[in-house]
Amino acid sequence: MNEFDYHQVHANGLTFNVAVAGTGTPVVLLHGFPQTHLMWRHVGRELAAEYTVICPDLRGYGGSDKPDGDYSKRAMAADVVAVARELGHSRFALVGHDRGALVASRAGLDHPEVVSHLMCLDVLPTLDMWEVMQGTSAAVGFHLYLMAQPAGLPERMIAASSDEFFGYFLDLWANDPAAIPADVRAAYLAACRRAVPSIVADYRASATIDVTHDEEDLAQGNKLRMPVTVIQQDWGAALGFDAAARWKAWATDLHHQTTTAGHFMAEEAPDEISAAIRALLQR
Repeated sequence: MNEFDYHQVHANGLTFNVAVAGTGTPVVLLHGFPQTHLMWRHVGRELAAEYTVICPDLRGYGGSDKPDGDYSKRAMAADVVAVARELGHSRFALVGHDRGALVASRAGLDHPEVVSHLMCLDVLPTLDMWEVMQGTSAAVGFHLYLMAQPAGLPERMIAASSDEFFGYFLDLWANDPAAIPADVRAAYLAACRRAVPSIVADYRASATIDVTHDEEDLAQGNKLRMPVTVIQQDWGAALGFDAAARWKAWATDLHHQTTTAGHFMAEEAPDEISAAIRALLQR
């Protein structure tokens, strides 16, 4: 991302690779799987004309540290808040895609005084994700079940053919494969190749401690109280659940929409996503 300045930000005892550009209201963009901050190269450039855009690599991904231990979304959300604070921002809008959206929604629940606006791209809340995966349709999420297994076997299996494993999702989930050119695809695969244990740990947390945290929030009536936008593929129609209703249970001010773009919508339809972020920030 040539238009961005790169920082090695020390926060929560870790070092994070962070790209920053622009001035004005801060907007933090969190990448998904199997990607890095590079997925925001189009949207980030567009938004930097009006906002301060901050694109970190999450804990365990890309150029950020990959510690053993805690990959709960609570810990990863605390990372994001700490990174923004180190860059001088105590309050910011937060946009997350895929895994980054799970981190973003957890940040909104845990740090409502910090997250002014929230956007989540192509996920359900963790607890809901597991609840809707039923029967043979759950085969589409085989990687969720693989990486939920105890430490050891998933890491060895994936490391043995990491490019094929991670590349499978880059190919399968893109409606427009040209949106991820060869050099970017190679960068994603190289980053994932170096991060197999931490990526698996991230997913394993979503089958364990992240579910517990979601259940506790539901029991306590804790909801996202900032303006929230969710953009998804129409997975609900395909798998038989009401995605908007699932999100409505978590957000008091929700705008939910579907897109014809593929899973990698920030790369496949950057103008659509940039416009949606601008609209969110006006609410």
